[in-house]
Amino acid sequence: MTLTPKHFRSVIVCCLIGAVLSGCARQDVPQGVNDPIEPFNRKVHDFNKAVDQNLLKPMAGSGSGNVELGERIGDFADNLGKPADIVNNVLQLRLVKATENLMRFGVNTVFGVGGLFDVATAAGMPENDTDFGETLHVWGVGEGAYLELPLIGPSTERDLAGALVDMVIDPLNQLPRMERLAATGAKIAGRVADRGRYSDLTDSVLYESADSYAQARLLYLQNRRFELGQTSGEGNFVDPYEDPYAE
Repeated sequence: MTLTPKHFRSVIVCCLIGAVLSGCARQDVPQGVNDPIEPFNRKVHDFNKAVDQNLLKPMAGSGSGNVELGERIGDFADNLGKPADIVNNVLQLRLVKATENLMRFGVNTVFGVGGLFDVATAAGMPENDTDFGETLHVWGVGEGAYLELPLIGPSTERDLAGALVDMVIDPLNQLPRMERLAATGAKIAGRVADRGRYSDLTDSVLYESADSYAQARLLYLQNRRFELGQTSGEGNFVDPYEDPYAE
């Protein structure tokens, strides 16, 4: 069998995932914050914050006057991610959700002009966003340590492993090179559009809080655990707007 660059990429990803998951202990309901490399994470956070201030925020602001365009870009990017969602739904044995996402993808692609318009939501079709990080959670892999990744932002060891797998299993990777580049460009444009759509929240966390790193970390962990159904009762609620270092 002839080894191609795609095979080498898959091997490298699997090795990285094995190294990452070795540090992820099983944890049914994670409590508090596990951040053993906080000094390094803070340096990455400062880098990401500088990128946002000098690049993403101005780019998002330049298009803020055209809300409709931002929504179309966001819907198109979301639709591009549906094939990967379907794969993960199947891996999670959530076949009903996989079918619903397949229907959403078909309806928005055919009747939504390739996904530029979210016709499926208007028709009452549920959306089931997921990723391989959630698949690992379903399989019993623990959250692991908190991480902040360059240009990507908050994550965990488990979600980093999931993101690496998502890059490999995404059906869009089977498209010809030019189409793959176009899809990647659309997803990046979608992130910029989202930065504009949620600018108030992002600016509040990054530029108006006493400790933007701690605030971003709390928001991510709280939201992610809620998405995975790991929050149980008011006792586990963490106020993302409360300064954890305030006396």
